[in-house]
Amino acid sequence: MAAPYQPATNFWKAVEIEEVIKYGLPNGRGLDLGCGDGHLIAIVLGHVGSRELVGLDIDPRETALAHARNIYREVVTVPADHLPFSDSQFDFVFSNSVLEHIPNIEGVLIEVARVLKPGGRFLFTVPGADFHRCLRGPRIFGSRERYLRETDARCFHLRYWDASHWSEYLRKAGLIQVHEHEYLSMSQMRRWESIARNTSGILYNMFGKKKQPIEIQRLLHVRNLRMRLPRYLSSLIAGALDLESRPEEQFHGCLLIEARKAAVTS
Repeated sequence: MAAPYQPATNFWKAVEIEEVIKYGLPNGRGLDLGCGDGHLIAIVLGHVGSRELVGLDIDPRETALAHARNIYREVVTVPADHLPFSDSQFDFVFSNSVLEHIPNIEGVLIEVARVLKPGGRFLFTVPGADFHRCLRGPRIFGSRERYLRETDARCFHLRYWDASHWSEYLRKAGLIQVHEHEYLSMSQMRRWESIARNTSGILYNMFGKKKQPIEIQRLLHVRNLRMRLPRYLSSLIAGALDLESRPEEQFHGCLLIEARKAAVTS
């Protein structure tokens, strides 16, 4: 556990990383769209092997950290709807829990399709249509609608589309959806919710509900902090969190989707 000051994020990402590793990261030259500090993809590469990657993020403080990891051939600081690459440059584009934050999603998908080679793959994860349904909500009293609005504001979530909605928008951009599956079961979502409520949620309220968690981490000078818990303590915490979903659960909070650009036919 490299960042114990982010327990809710660690929990979410532990489940998410496992899904990406099980599904498999494409081979070839790839674009990590919304790479952040590069920590997550570094973990994925440790399991699937190295790739030739370009990192991209809109936040210069994050791209500086990503560049320092030396896992990217290049790191650029630009918005995802204005990619500084010529057509057909990448074998794949990967985006992990990023697209739900971007206002101009149609522009992003068009740009992704443009920079992919014919037959190129677009693999991404996003919160799904049942995200709200999976949350427990206010502890005792209070409006559930207000609670959900505040959760969305804290997480800066702009959309919760189902697979068919993504398929429609991908098709408009020139991409064909070829796979989708759900992850983060209701019990896992509620475990994340409970941890977040008692950690980042408290800080979010203390800062007047006006700053995103990443901004608070920077103000507290813990964003770049890396520390390791003893293995036995990490194992104990992981066991307490119980990362396994219950097979009978019907609803899940997130989606993993793959789309492909049509190959050139003669």
